[in-house]
Amino acid sequence: MDSHSHYNVMDEERRAPEITPPPPLPPAPPRKALFLIGLFVLLLVIGALITMALRMRDSRVLAEETERASIPTVAVVHPMAEKPDEELVLPGTLQAYEESPIYARTNGYLLRWYKDMGSRISKGELLADIDTPEVDQELMQARATRQQVAAQMDLAKINADRYVSLRTTDSVSQQEADQQASGYQQAKANLDAADANVRRLEQLESFKHVYAPFPGVLTRRNVDPGALINAGSIGGAAGKELFDIARVDPLRVYVSVPQTYAPAIKVGSEAWVTLPEFPGQKFKGTVVRTAQAIDPATRTLLTEVDVPNGDGRLLPGSFGEVHFRTGVDAQRVTIPVNAMLFRQEGPRVAVVDGNGRVHLRAITIGKDYGATLEILGGVDIQDRVIINPADSIEEGQQVNVAPETSGDRHS
Repeated sequence: MDSHSHYNVMDEERRAPEITPPPPLPPAPPRKALFLIGLFVLLLVIGALITMALRMRDSRVLAEETERASIPTVAVVHPMAEKPDEELVLPGTLQAYEESPIYARTNGYLLRWYKDMGSRISKGELLADIDTPEVDQELMQARATRQQVAAQMDLAKINADRYVSLRTTDSVSQQEADQQASGYQQAKANLDAADANVRRLEQLESFKHVYAPFPGVLTRRNVDPGALINAGSIGGAAGKELFDIARVDPLRVYVSVPQTYAPAIKVGSEAWVTLPEFPGQKFKGTVVRTAQAIDPATRTLLTEVDVPNGDGRLLPGSFGEVHFRTGVDAQRVTIPVNAMLFRQEGPRVAVVDGNGRVHLRAITIGKDYGATLEILGGVDIQDRVIINPADSIEEGQQVNVAPETSGDRHS
């Protein structure tokens, strides 16, 4: 073998083997392609729904956490029951048995006053005189007018009688006689009206003398001589108050008796009033009337006690305590002093119900023990009372209650 042939053989051996291409695949059937596309779209939709659901759940959880965070958490205590007391002591304010402002019933100027502040007066006693020049002139004019009307009536009567006599002789017609009789009746009516006007002005002028309507003490004098006096309200301007009179014997004391003690309060039963300015002294009084109904807002019975005050030692407006001997085994409770709310309507406490809603209740306070307060009405030992309530707390507000411990019951 020649060299040329040898090289040809070597070239053939070094040449890479030829790769046989795979046979061409037949195209996918149309139904299978649509199925694959639909399956892919379905997977995308399911993925999007799962993502949206996760986002909505996270948003709801976040909203719930935010709402829970916005609801305040409060600490509560239960009122503590105290040993019943046979004597019931309630606060009260002494009031005058009768008290009235005195106004003028006529117009004029104050001429003089006869009683000053602090004077003891009797019923019907003269207090002041008012100068009423306008009323005096009106009264004089009314009396003169009445005399004119009376003269006219006398003349009308004479004419009427004359025409009655003339009618018997047919000297005048019946119509003329009737006219004269009618004129006389009109004149009588005018005289009655003039008499009424005179009596009105006489009564009005009598008001220039101001008298006391009942016995008592003159607690205020508001005018001096020369002051302009208006009767009631003239031209929209209120009349000037002249005096204030108070009847101070006896004195009234109104107290609110808790519902649990209400059955023991009887009309005619005795009570005693004590005042800080008279230590060790008790002033005997009598229960004269009750409201005969429990106030649903405070659960108390409004009671009136009358206290004799012949010597005038007790002063209206004074604060005191009323002692009742009840003999009722009524429940008394105490709460911490920091559980009380001061509102415009009076003392309140915030109580949480079973649904976590706040209810503001009016309370009746008994004794003050410093750290605790005796509550005579408004709460029970089963109630959950909020301690240290916020000033902004409102009726019906939703709150979370902190877990109670044994220390939540105050001693």
